[in-house]
Amino acid sequence: MNPAVSPAVSATAGTAVSTAASTAVRPGLDLAGFDIYDHAVQDDPLPWYAALREQAPLFHNVEHDYWVLSRHEDVHWATREDAGLSNRMGVTLDASAWNEHAHLVMSFLAMDPPETTRLRRLVSRAFTPKRVRELAPTVEALTERYLDEALAEGGSFDWIFEVAGRIPMDVISDMMGVPEADRAEVRRLSDLLVHREDGLRDVPAVGIEASMKLFEYYAGMLADRRRQPTDDLTSALLNAEDESGRMTDAEITAFLFLMVVAGNETTTKLLGNSLFHLSRHPDQLAEVLADPEGGLVDAWVEETLRYDASTQYVARLVTEPLTRHGVTAPIGSKLLLALGAANHDERVFTDPDRFDVHRSADELGDHLSFGGGRHFCLGANLARLEARLVLRALVRRARHLKVDHEAAVRFYSANVRGFAHLPITVTER
Repeated sequence: MNPAVSPAVSATAGTAVSTAASTAVRPGLDLAGFDIYDHAVQDDPLPWYAALREQAPLFHNVEHDYWVLSRHEDVHWATREDAGLSNRMGVTLDASAWNEHAHLVMSFLAMDPPETTRLRRLVSRAFTPKRVRELAPTVEALTERYLDEALAEGGSFDWIFEVAGRIPMDVISDMMGVPEADRAEVRRLSDLLVHREDGLRDVPAVGIEASMKLFEYYAGMLADRRRQPTDDLTSALLNAEDESGRMTDAEITAFLFLMVVAGNETTTKLLGNSLFHLSRHPDQLAEVLADPEGGLVDAWVEETLRYDASTQYVARLVTEPLTRHGVTAPIGSKLLLALGAANHDERVFTDPDRFDVHRSADELGDHLSFGGGRHFCLGANLARLEARLVLRALVRRARHLKVDHEAAVRFYSANVRGFAHLPITVTER
């Protein structure tokens, strides 16, 4: 570390970042310009992450008053820490979302023990590994259907619109029992909740309206299942019970809301990020496509999760003074755990800013894209299942694949990173 620079560089300090810190740090990069809502930062976050890890591992954005942990060791610890870090205000810093009522839309993501333990236990009784495994035929059938439709257009299509954005929503909807005729509208509403225009630091008015429509829709679903139970997840949640009792309607609705936003958006972005980054390395792309059985697909998925995680940040409320690297964030601070920055820490990953499907399994096992501890992502197995099956199907069909990087349109959000549009051309085998 440069001894002339404080371990914490505030957003008003105007300190230039030395290129000696990391190969990813650009000459003259000034941490005064770092803000997670800035589209320019979201377009190219790696130099900022390197600067944070090197010069401000506990960084304070003074203007907007939030703190950021960026080193792998610190983020790994924080994802598992409950004593001094709380989830009760939610996982995003959006102004209207950061409050004591966040659990009404974020379910157990916005709770602390024992409440989060109770609710996760009840949800897990319905959202079982067996139920996830049984979705494999559904994922495979949907993938073949949408690939057939997309390839019938001549081989050039929008990967997000035609495939990656449809399968996760259909899978989640199939689990919950959302009729096929309603799924496009449910996805449109979930997109409105997450997208942020440049400079907007809160859920837009159209997002608020979309959330109200989704809650109304799920309330109707619950009423329908009470009248006529089915074998879907919604009915299973209504019936889930342990010594603490059953979930309330508000708790079930919040979980359904979380599923359609988190379960849909993050997997869609994972599928988009996978193609975007692999296609920027023609030699690795050729290797992946050379094996129609998809022998490199699992490693491809995990390296994408490490290199460009769908979820880049999760928030915590500091409930005890947090001291790291000689700097203290006081009680009441808003703290971001920069999962994306931790996944590029050179202390853990070899040549971290290089995308490499041959990265060792040991290193891939250290990525933090699904969080950790009691807050480890409940949908991790489902996301991996979908990504692996969809990409294997694509590899079986594609002799050659080209992504139009210049025409790609990025999706902007405070937490989620990925693409709204990704034009590709597939030459079939």
